[in-house]
Amino acid sequence: MDTTSRGAEGRPTIGDLGEFGLIAQVAREPRSDRVQVGPGDDCAYVRVPTGSVLVSTDLLVEGRHFRRDWAEAYDVGRRAAAANLSDVMAMGGVATALTVGFAAPADLEVQWAEDLTRGIVDEAALVGAEVVGGDVTAADAVTIAITVLGESAQSPVLRSGARPGDVVAFTGRIGWAGAGLHVLARGFRSPRVLVDAFRRPEPPYEAGPVAAAHGATAMIDVSDGLLADLGHVAEASGVAIALDAAAFEVAPPIADVAAATNVDALSFLLTGGDDHTLAATFPASTGVPDGWTVVGTVVEGEGVTVDGAPWEGAGGHEHYR
Repeated sequence: MDTTSRGAEGRPTIGDLGEFGLIAQVAREPRSDRVQVGPGDDCAYVRVPTGSVLVSTDLLVEGRHFRRDWAEAYDVGRRAAAANLSDVMAMGGVATALTVGFAAPADLEVQWAEDLTRGIVDEAALVGAEVVGGDVTAADAVTIAITVLGESAQSPVLRSGARPGDVVAFTGRIGWAGAGLHVLARGFRSPRVLVDAFRRPEPPYEAGPVAAAHGATAMIDVSDGLLADLGHVAEASGVAIALDAAAFEVAPPIADVAAATNVDALSFLLTGGDDHTLAATFPASTGVPDGWTVVGTVVEGEGVTVDGAPWEGAGGHEHYR
């Protein structure tokens, strides 16, 4: 029996198409020569009269990306800004400015909106960026849309540059936010360190430009899960990525949650998103910068494997799925 949803007169809905199908469809729209990199990477790359600028937009919707009973407004603001700032980091750039679109019910307390704004401003300040504008409107649920502008001292590092023989590495926390969400979804508020990791990620902002200068061949912000996001790198580069499970170190709080809930601890590291850690590929001859952990290699083929086999189960988060 066909259980897919259908719109008017049986036409497919975006639920049928899926997140990445929708993105691919939108990406087919023609672009001018000034758009050097359009949809499909962590940021667009647009030529302007004085040079080029990195651009990216992210949406956070109440009930889908955050819950007001799970996090304070200030933390929601920090998290919303981090999701955008990390995209610029993933291209090897530095964010310079943000615009914020904010929609909310009329009965939302003003203090909540003010705390949200302070969180966005404080997170942006970590990289020297500023909020320069935006828009506000009414809606049934709180929705936050942030557009970030950035720049890069060199050509941006794309998802499409990985080559067989490269090593695969990451830097930053991984699996912490996913384990925190796992805890919150079960009605708990501890371990506090994991819950806080979900509420307020800590992207390694300085690592992006350092990796670019070190010769990273491809790079991506891990927001939907390492397997899912490395899958984008593999597809864009026309290669396969082979991960080594033994190369991952499971932090004690994650191990404790996994044991208490009968879940494979490695699944948090491989499929948990929202840490906004950074994953990249580097030529084996140059190695990786300090603070990076090598977890695999780039090989001929397609897709992502763990210890030589596809991962059983979901590889990460996908909207509309």
